[in-house]
Amino acid sequence: MGIRVIKTAAAALIAIYLAQWIGLQTPLSAGLLAILGVEVTRKKGLQMSLIRFAASVFGLLLASLIFQLLGFHIYALSLYILVVFPILGRTNLKDGIVTCSVMVFHVFTAGEVSGPVVWNEVLLLLVGLGTATIFNLSYMPKEDMKLNAIRDETEDLFSAIFLHVARSLRDTDYIWGGQEVLDAAGAVEQGLSVAKRIEENRLLKSDHSPVMYFLMRRQQLECIDRMLGLVAQVYRVLPHSELTAELFEELSIDVRAESYTGNVEASLSGLERQFKAMALPVNREEFEVRSALLQLCLELRYYLSIAKQKQPKKTVYR
Repeated sequence: MGIRVIKTAAAALIAIYLAQWIGLQTPLSAGLLAILGVEVTRKKGLQMSLIRFAASVFGLLLASLIFQLLGFHIYALSLYILVVFPILGRTNLKDGIVTCSVMVFHVFTAGEVSGPVVWNEVLLLLVGLGTATIFNLSYMPKEDMKLNAIRDETEDLFSAIFLHVARSLRDTDYIWGGQEVLDAAGAVEQGLSVAKRIEENRLLKSDHSPVMYFLMRRQQLECIDRMLGLVAQVYRVLPHSELTAELFEELSIDVRAESYTGNVEASLSGLERQFKAMALPVNREEFEVRSALLQLCLELRYYLSIAKQKQPKKTVYR
């Protein structure tokens, strides 16, 4: 936010001086347009400048026509609002309503529709929005190190969750508060926000999308929530529990891998074959616990399928 304030101040200052140097009327308006044009990302800055310019030119031409027909009266301004604002809203140009209105009110104040008056407003738009666009494109703070730190934190939290699951399967008296799940959800959302800003600052497409990684982790967290509900149903320790716990311990290491390895998936397939070879449950308690463990393995397979389909190779994002 500090960088954006500095950029806004510099853009407004340069826009005003440039408008004065060119000899435009109301040069302070160029500074106002520059303030409106500075955005948090490159793509958004470029997009918003184009929208504001297009909306302002359209509104300026339509308002000029209204003033020519009805004269420079207050009700003519009201008619301009009634006609232009809905059109801008329906054509996805509503973000240019403010800049458009500034230009129109300048013409209304001048009391005439002429080439020099309209051209002055167009040049104010070019100077103000153009200066803001140059500042938007010239520098945006790099957040790749922050993103990689959030990614590492997310993987550490996932690893801790799986270790807690393994311990819970081995010891039914173990009590875990689940704070890591809440922390992981917060880290994923924070990472997603930073990743989106990084992508918005890229003018060219990249093969590596940081957004996809955190979308994958968000989907996996939903799967983990269901797993935890199944773990809570394991109220008796069985040999099956020990085998499943070993699988989650392996996953706690594998979750930090640079890309999907398939190691845990292979171990899971082996575990499922072992389960099928074991004797059937001898009582209701064993049946319920083994049923929960089987569902847990099925949920784990779905978790792994998400990673298999969507996990990009780990990279340092630029």
